[in-house]
Amino acid sequence: MEIKIVKTTTPKEKPAANALGFGKYFTDHMFVMDYSVEKGWHDARIIPYGPFEFEPSCMVFHYGQSIFEGLKAYKGADGGVLLYRPYENMKRMNRSNDRLCIPQIDEDFAVDAIRQLVLLDKDWIPEGEGTSLYIRPFVFGTDNALGVHPSHTYKFIVILSPVGSYYAGGLSPVKIWVESEYVRAVRGGIGAAKTAGNYAASLKAQEVAEKKGYSQVLWLDGVEQKYVEEVGAMNIFFKIGGEVVTPVLNGSILGGITRDSVIEVLRGSGYKVTERKISIDEVHEAYKNGKLEEVFGTGTAAVISPVGELCYKGEKMVINNNEIGEVSQMLYDTITGMQKGAIEDKYNFTYKI
Repeated sequence: MEIKIVKTTTPKEKPAANALGFGKYFTDHMFVMDYSVEKGWHDARIIPYGPFEFEPSCMVFHYGQSIFEGLKAYKGADGGVLLYRPYENMKRMNRSNDRLCIPQIDEDFAVDAIRQLVLLDKDWIPEGEGTSLYIRPFVFGTDNALGVHPSHTYKFIVILSPVGSYYAGGLSPVKIWVESEYVRAVRGGIGAAKTAGNYAASLKAQEVAEKKGYSQVLWLDGVEQKYVEEVGAMNIFFKIGGEVVTPVLNGSILGGITRDSVIEVLRGSGYKVTERKISIDEVHEAYKNGKLEEVFGTGTAAVISPVGELCYKGEKMVINNNEIGEVSQMLYDTITGMQKGAIEDKYNFTYKI
């Protein structure tokens, strides 16, 4: 399918690299493609970034049939443009599509659409430390009808946003609230899909945590509220007695692309990594015994996020004296180095466009 390109006639002023924040600014263009039962996916185009008009009966507003992805583009050390594992994102997008009854999208075509869009707006890619061009593909149902059933029409859109560090403090340890009242997802539900509803379910606990001075929420399983699952915007890892442990993907945890990368890098660096069920009580016991050496999160937005404090039922666990751990720093340096082409990519994670 050919992608039609209509360039903007009114390019926007680019923000200063030191004032980017995260997800506040958007580039000049976006990719759009439509779906109908009769035509399948069709009318692929790159057009100037701008608003859409939808009827109040548009199904996504009422039934939440919506999924999204997140990946990044970087200016390489040689001046070229690099994407980080885009095919893994498109595979995950189709897994989310399947769970939400949204038609599959050709993964090769989707990556090529992203490639063309990023190259068109490559001047928006920031080059400062910790900066990148965030890529947000998303799909949603567009039927104008009320009634609980899958939509018959959809839009697939990709927008781009130049971003700074996900956390205002950069690579510094964050404080995380362990949630023991609310739940986000259960096995058999939609926790393993990257869908808007999962994030809506997390907002109340996030609001409570922020009021208590914590930047993120660590979710426990939705049945026993005993086993660690994931943080709101990232997967979680614990270094206990030299072994790195992360919750096994069980159907209610999103399988992170960065999570997978971290496991490969750790094993390639000689660390023992175990994917299994781990209870918050086990984490607490390891802390009391002095064996909880590091805790860190992984995700596209923050890459690596060291955790300096966990709070569970009012008890604070300060990890590694609230300092960045050796493993966290190594992973951050390794992955961001590969993303920008500054060090050798032994894993073939990067995709030059």
